[in-house]
Amino acid sequence: MTNYNEDKGNTDCFSWTRDSALTFKLIVDSFIAGDKSLEPIIKNYIVAQANLQTVSNPSGGLSTGGLAEPKFNLDETAFTGSWGRPQRDGPALRATALIAYGRYLLANGQSSVASNILWPIISNDLSYVMGNWNQTTFDLWEEVKGSSFFTTAVQHRALVEGASFATLIGQSCPGCTSQAPQVLCFLQSYWNGNYIVANINQNNGRSGKDSNTILGSIHTFDTAAGCDASTFQPCSDKALANLKAYVDSFRSIYGINSGRGEGQAAAVGRYPEDVYYNGNPWYISTAAVAEQLYDALYQWNKIGSITITPISLAFFQDFQPSVTTGTYKSGSSTYSSLSSAIKTYADGFMTIVQQYTPANGSISEQFDRNTGAQLSAYDLTWSFAAFLTAGNARANTFPASWGEPSANSIPSQCIATSFAGPYATPTATVFPTGTSTPNCSPNTVTFDVTKSTVYGENLYVVGNQSSLGEWSTTAGVKMDANRYTSSNPQWETTMTFAPGVAFEYKYYKTNTDGSVTWENGGNRVFKVGQQCAGAVSQTDAWQS
Repeated sequence: MTNYNEDKGNTDCFSWTRDSALTFKLIVDSFIAGDKSLEPIIKNYIVAQANLQTVSNPSGGLSTGGLAEPKFNLDETAFTGSWGRPQRDGPALRATALIAYGRYLLANGQSSVASNILWPIISNDLSYVMGNWNQTTFDLWEEVKGSSFFTTAVQHRALVEGASFATLIGQSCPGCTSQAPQVLCFLQSYWNGNYIVANINQNNGRSGKDSNTILGSIHTFDTAAGCDASTFQPCSDKALANLKAYVDSFRSIYGINSGRGEGQAAAVGRYPEDVYYNGNPWYISTAAVAEQLYDALYQWNKIGSITITPISLAFFQDFQPSVTTGTYKSGSSTYSSLSSAIKTYADGFMTIVQQYTPANGSISEQFDRNTGAQLSAYDLTWSFAAFLTAGNARANTFPASWGEPSANSIPSQCIATSFAGPYATPTATVFPTGTSTPNCSPNTVTFDVTKSTVYGENLYVVGNQSSLGEWSTTAGVKMDANRYTSSNPQWETTMTFAPGVAFEYKYYKTNTDGSVTWENGGNRVFKVGQQCAGAVSQTDAWQS
């Protein structure tokens, strides 16, 4: 059964490629966080997606465009009616969801499952992305055909994760590596100097202020990325300026926003010019604003400061009119005042969602702009998922880093390239029986690296595992210099990992002034042996 997403109309139900992927990314993250009862559902989803990739549909076949088909009937047959197609965000989002589960499998000794069952599906989706990212598409609202910020953002993430995951399982994705920088380069085209324009390369007469952009920011959030503006991270100056422009555009057009001035939470919809059902607030959109703000609060607390630039100044002045540009450290009165006010602001959007959710907990697609009554598709899966991910962000519960810090360098020249990747019918869809986690003691891995340093400098190892700090330079593992000599400047640390775990890692140095210096070169790759209670030493030299 594939009803992993609900109806976008009043009576019909379908399986939506995009919405299913977004929902199952949440389910996979919840599974990884501890709810192991979800694994059978995840496996059913994977089997269904393997089948749907091969279903010929109006967009094409497996290798001729069919992966961008927006929706399918619940019996896994093609929907052949008229619709806005292609929608090129689905393959990227599905790859991201499956990679998250694949990383869990690798970390728990199930590399063969990740390689044999997941990779063929993921590889097909990555091939579609690398070959079609620079083509026009219908946006996530299925109305505008052009270039969509949300689609471009999630395509970049998928290619970055795809390259990393391929390396971990002994595969390669050269198209991921070659195309990701150009997708990032193109992503900058959506910024108009004041806010993010949701759709470009088209002329629909709209302002471009759209929750497409908020959703793009939160679905490419990376806890290791800081407030980087190249990927429009939630706390970046561009993302905050965009949030203000977007939210303010709804204050005067919805009756239920009466009296809600700038700096106060307001119900928001898809875009201010919306006429679908006469244009109303959406649960997805309102929860997404809260989530972006929670993401930003988490990062400021992690970084230990809030930086205000001329681009983001107006956003912060909604909460403290006298504030000026600069960096305000944690513990300062300005930091405390701003973070407290923004937390209240974020909570206000969740309160609006709660206010217009009926007592039975049903969440539809929209709520009436004047009365708050539920409208349009009822029990919309994505609405529930949006509420849950916002709640997770409020609780500071986030998934693993997707590698943004290693993929945020913008090329000097944007080139509309593409890469013809391979397609193959997924044939391995039977999961082995038994638990995912081997029933044996972990292995110890000792990291040894040689690097000459001066007094006050320290070396750290960091990587894409929670125990390795998820690429964060505030959470890396500090190494010991107990055996350091001038002739053998050795740093080391010993850690434990489950048998069969594959991961990426790298070294960085903290300087005497507190700044960070990364070693050069690509990410290192290590795979723990399958034996129980083993011990191994990994000897490296700093990559200069």
